[in-house]
Amino acid sequence: MISAATKEPIYKLGGGFMISREAKAFSQETGLSGWGPYFRGRCGVLGEVDADVVAAAVGFFPPQVVRDQWEAARSLPAAETATRYARVAADFGRRKLADLPDEEAERLAGLLETVCDNADPVAAPLFAGWRAMPRPTDPRGRVIHLVHVLRELRGGLHIVAVLATGLTPLESVLSTADNPLMQPGETNAEYFGWARPYPEVTTEVQAKRRRAEELTDTLISPAFAALDEAERNDLVELLTKADKIVFG
Repeated sequence: MISAATKEPIYKLGGGFMISREAKAFSQETGLSGWGPYFRGRCGVLGEVDADVVAAAVGFFPPQVVRDQWEAARSLPAAETATRYARVAADFGRRKLADLPDEEAERLAGLLETVCDNADPVAAPLFAGWRAMPRPTDPRGRVIHLVHVLRELRGGLHIVAVLATGLTPLESVLSTADNPLMQPGETNAEYFGWARPYPEVTTEVQAKRRRAEELTDTLISPAFAALDEAERNDLVELLTKADKIVFG
């Protein structure tokens, strides 16, 4: 299934810029600390909304943490900060994908564009917001921008899958062990701002977590329907190559 084959590079390439030196420089430029620059950058596509709207979109953060950080960063206009955050992603792509040949970068960007432009935005507000953002004109910047857009689609659908299997957001964070950008278990829950004590991750919770991943793969599969078999193979191959270039 192409959704399963592309999952890891989408997570890594689409989220890697958030912990990059470009992102750190962006946070320093804002003069703010904590999650504020991240929330205003990533979720600024939603506009100047109440923090509950942001909490609903990001899913896996404690609502009070979202509110505190969103409000603390109100000095950063949402739309402007989202534009600046998009530049962070593009600059990361230009730097990290320098060794991806021009022709392959153009091909990958084109395939990603087809998937993103034909995907259904239902239940994925951040995907819809980022899809509407202007896209970089250069292929390497556009690749990372579009992988991030696709990551937001998977992320929105994953929230649906988690809730559908009966997991709480906290249980999902605690049982996460297959996301290469996240620390497993309690380390990540603490990083996200969840208060202790944490519930036990039982075998039942682990089973629900596996079902949630499978359901996410199923929910995102229609997004790839716009590609024929050869294009799907190219997408997997090029995403895998880009992932190796960026992360080794």
